[in-house]
Amino acid sequence: MAAKKSTNGRSINRQRRIFQVLEWVAPAVGAKMLDTIWFRLPEVSEKAKRLRVELPEPVLLELPFENGLVRGRSWGDGPTIYLVHGWGGWGLQLAAFIPPLLEAGFRVVAFDAPSHGESEPGRDGAQRSTLPELADAFEAVVAAYGPAYGVIAHSLGAAAVTLALRDGFGTRRIVFLATATDFREGLVQYEAHLGFGPRIRNGFLRRFNRRFGPMESYTVPVIVDALAEERELPALLVIHDRSDRETSPDGSIAVVNVWPDAKLHLTDGLGHNRVLRDPTVVEAATTFLTEGSTERAVADHPEAAQETMQG
Repeated sequence: MAAKKSTNGRSINRQRRIFQVLEWVAPAVGAKMLDTIWFRLPEVSEKAKRLRVELPEPVLLELPFENGLVRGRSWGDGPTIYLVHGWGGWGLQLAAFIPPLLEAGFRVVAFDAPSHGESEPGRDGAQRSTLPELADAFEAVVAAYGPAYGVIAHSLGAAAVTLALRDGFGTRRIVFLATATDFREGLVQYEAHLGFGPRIRNGFLRRFNRRFGPMESYTVPVIVDALAEERELPALLVIHDRSDRETSPDGSIAVVNVWPDAKLHLTDGLGHNRVLRDPTVVEAATTFLTEGSTERAVADHPEAAQETMQG
């Protein structure tokens, strides 16, 4: 479920020609090809994965997940903050948040979703995944390693956390970074990028619907709006860069508009990924997660808080 373009150069032109022909002569074949591209993870270079901050030695985590292993790391003690990467990402992509969170007294857990980073292939094999799989893996990690005081989630990771909330996941505070909110926009981007038309698009949507249900059912503001009618939602800070070319800041604005009391922080010049290591963003997220001494006391001593409420 990617909105990110993963092809370039000469291969783009070749793919465009193929899709333009298939639109007329074999749209079902074109729809199957689009399905393959849509769920394929982008390649990530070793240079991109280079760790940019110094971290203490972690506790290594391995969690059986369906037919493979989800791998991750944890640091520190205290209320747990989970770091959730996006499509084609990896846990340590959010490493800049770890030192200040540890200094603030949190435990931090970062993990690689199935087929991502150091984790083993997921349901659809190597280099492929889906949004529901990311959400299911996140829920499994939380179930294994303890309740979440807070979450920092990037891009498609924010959508995965939203699906987890719909499934009953609970936490106190959430930070969304560059939220991916509407995959129909991604489909429009692919249509322009690859040059196919309505016959392939509709065929792809039929394939998608058979497996996952309507694409619009994964629209984050729609999910949030329904959840807000049912129950109180965690405190939310949404950070998005105005120049982000992969996910529109309009989507984050729409989330804030339907999430009660959510806060919005728009930045400039950081794009989709530099927002993950910008010092002002890291500080804003850390400050937000550490707000509320009463909340921290409840998180640290839930049994005492329960006694107080009963007494």
